[in-house]
Amino acid sequence: MVSSKPSQPTPCWLKPDGTPVSCTEKVMVLNENYAELKALIKDALEDALVLGCSEQQVRQSFHDLIDSIQTDIKEDQVHP
Repeated sequence: MVSSKPSQPTPCWLKPDGTPVSCTEKVMVLNENYAELKALIKDALEDALVLGCSEQQVRQSFHDLIDSIQTDIKEDQVHP
């Protein structure tokens, strides 16, 4: 089945001050991570649908998961 939705473009990655991340290598890593997460989430969502789960509930669970993730790294600890 072909989706009628256009492909989600990668975000413009921003620094805490709102300026774009301009280092090509950094942007490449961020884009690769984004693509890997997108594929993994799509697979997990499709597995859930095949197993009879509610798409709305699974999507909400994924959103809740993202919102609950904590990091030990704070923005003011990063290097330029």
